[in-house]
Amino acid sequence: MFGMTDYMIMDGVFRTFDKDNDGSVSVKEWIEGLSVFLRGTLEEKIKYCFQVYDLNGDNYISKEEMFQLLKNSLNRQPTEEDPDEGIKDLVEITLKKMDHDHDGRLSFADFEKAVREENLLLEGFGICLPDNTSIETYERHLFEEQWEH
Repeated sequence: MFGMTDYMIMDGVFRTFDKDNDGSVSVKEWIEGLSVFLRGTLEEKIKYCFQVYDLNGDNYISKEEMFQLLKNSLNRQPTEEDPDEGIKDLVEITLKKMDHDHDGRLSFADFEKAVREENLLLEGFGICLPDNTSIETYERHLFEEQWEH
């Protein structure tokens, strides 16, 4: 319904919803997750996206994580000799823009500062939030179903 199909991103969304890391999303976790997912503040969405992109849960987005996320989200031309080189260049450009403490990886503070300066960077490593049309469709469907029962 939300147009998200990237396995790596969906795994991150699941991990972010599953706060107690028990491998399942309880009703409470589902409601709390949907609250941020559908109507979260910018602060909540920054925390959420950072957690989705932090693939190994170490509180940093490393070059390797950026590479994996960007590799999955970008369309590559079949004519490129080494398409990974372009992605590596993009990771370096991204680090120059977002790595404010220059330690070669993104901390939450780096990510938050960069997103506050340029909101388009919020989902810079892959779509992990629904667009407004999807949100409206989902909520309309949910509330229509609620009133029918």
